[in-house]
Formats: sequence, structure tokens, C-alpha cells
Amino acid sequence: MSQEVIARYTHLVNAFDARVQAAPADSWGNPAPCEGWTAADIVGHVAGGMNGVAAALAGGEKVEPDTSDPVGTWNAARDRALSAVSTGDLSQSIPGPFGPQPAEQVIGRLMCTDILVHTWDLARAVGGDEQLDADAVAGAYSGLKPMDAMIRMPGVFGPKIDAAEGDDLQTEFLKFLGRTV
Repeated sequence: MSQEVIARYTHLVNAFDARVQAAPADSWGNPAPCEGWTAADIVGHVAGGMNGVAAALAGGEKVEPDTSDPVGTWNAARDRALSAVSTGDLSQSIPGPFGPQPAEQVIGRLMCTDILVHTWDLARAVGGDEQLDADAVAGAYSGLKPMDAMIRMPGVFGPKIDAAEGDDLQTEFLKFLGRTV
């Protein structure tokens, strides 16, 4: 299982990385779909979560993201996290949003979903490629549906938007997470 989680996480990190690297230099202050956030805030949020997981796996201090340098912050967080995930013990318990959980679960469920949805948020904010990996969307969506009430807590996801007839799975998934598509 761990190898599958590492491969999926790496794939999603690389997809987010493609959007970061392609973002126009003057787009970091653009508003993001997450209320009150900019494109740089999206990168800071994702980098912060990745830095936390990397610190927990490697036993170091969490590095705080610097939203004044989104690309540099992202590059460092990406490298730190991919190294920690590929070499760390994913069976160990690490801090998660719902308390301590096995690293494999935090990474495979929470981090992968967070990176996936924020890939779209970042792309929307900077005018990038908004198409997400269809298999990742299907997996994340099926995993989140049973947690509908839990993910509506303040600071998690906003109210869902009803899917329209004919919406593709990505659009339905994003609306489920409160995104206006």
C-alpha cells in the first residue's frame, strides 16, 4: 500500500508543481477560488501542509512558508516532502487534522486530496491548466462523499454546490467542495 500512496502523492505533487512553474510572475496576487486567498496563499497553504508532514516524518522542525516567494517556497517544500515521503516510515503516527494518524493515511487521504483540489484552485487563480487527473478525482470524490458532514466544518470546505445535469465528474467534485466552476 505504501508504494501506491507514494506514487499517487508524487504524481499529484508533480501536477501541482507544473502549475506553480507555469504561473506568470505577476499572477501571485490574483484572487483564488478560496475566499480571501490569493494564488500565493494557495501555494503557502499546500507548502505548509507538506512541510508539516516532512517534519513529522524526518523528525525536524516545520518550516513556515514564505508567501512573498511562492516559487522558492514551493520548490523547497516539494523537495523536502518528496524526500521525506520516499524515505520515511509511513506506518508511524504523525499529527493530522483529526489527531495523530498513520502517516500513510494522512498522506494518502488528506494530503493527496488537498493537493488535488488546490491544483485546480491555483490553476484557476493564475489562468493555468484546470484539468485534473480523472482517476485522482474519482478516488478523492468517492472517499469524501461519506465524510460530507465532517468536511463542512469551519475551515475545511464551504457549502457544497448542487451539481447540474451533465456536469462531468471533475465539475461535480469541485462543486461538492464548494467551488464555483
